[in-house]
Amino acid sequence: MTAIADRIVLNGLPEDDYHRHPALSSTGARKLLSATPAHFRYWADHPQPRKRTFDLGHATHKKVLGVGSDLVLIDAADYRTKAARQARDAAYDAGKVPLLPDEMAKVDAMTAAVLANPYAAALFDRGRPEQSLFWTDEDTGAPLRARLDWLPEAHTGRRMVIPDLKTCRSASRGHLSKAIYEYGYFIQAPYYMAAVRALGLAEDVSFVFVFVESEPPHLTVVRQLDVDSARAGHDAMRRAVELFADCLLTDTWPGYGDDIEEISLPYYAARQLEGAQQ
Repeated sequence: MTAIADRIVLNGLPEDDYHRHPALSSTGARKLLSATPAHFRYWADHPQPRKRTFDLGHATHKKVLGVGSDLVLIDAADYRTKAARQARDAAYDAGKVPLLPDEMAKVDAMTAAVLANPYAAALFDRGRPEQSLFWTDEDTGAPLRARLDWLPEAHTGRRMVIPDLKTCRSASRGHLSKAIYEYGYFIQAPYYMAAVRALGLAEDVSFVFVFVESEPPHLTVVRQLDVDSARAGHDAMRRAVELFADCLLTDTWPGYGDDIEEISLPYYAARQLEGAQQ
């Protein structure tokens, strides 16, 4: 694709063009830390097909933010008929999101729930949706990128609160805490804040998650990382950026290593083996 300036905000950049750009995204940073550079390189070079499990999330983003892939209502109860499957596949081929009637109703209910939450509604009130930010990391020279759900207008004193909309099975504290860690959302938060600071869009930046449950009553909550979690996310982000920069510099993307190494049984094996001998 056409080269992009090393510090820029792009409005209206097609999603596929954004994902094809070689700069490191927060999703890529999470991939680097959860696997190996070799896994990351393969993932980056082999775009994954769209997954139906993400359709509700994409559709809710479209309804709340007003941008994104068009939604297509599939006039069928399910996808057991050939006609329904053909209509679904045609929608995917056209870059659209197919939804069955009950799914469309669920998306409408989730959208209403988000906008009924006074804090969530205010967060998505003034600003621009789906903004693509590109910048160069000052410490490593690595090219980085982020695609914000919503880029708010900076308030008095150059203060900005970045909201990110996510669907979830449960908005309970325990479930969200686990999801934020397992999906690496705690890394996404400092990544987006770093993008805003690097481009000089605001001086005082914070980040909040807007979670909406995918099942009735579609409760919506706004959550912010505590100090320790935010610090852990920032440290993890820096490790990922530095690892990416090193791999990029040498064009080497290592896996698990080629040496012969000893390997042990898992920690619980001894107890199980002792029990089997009794």
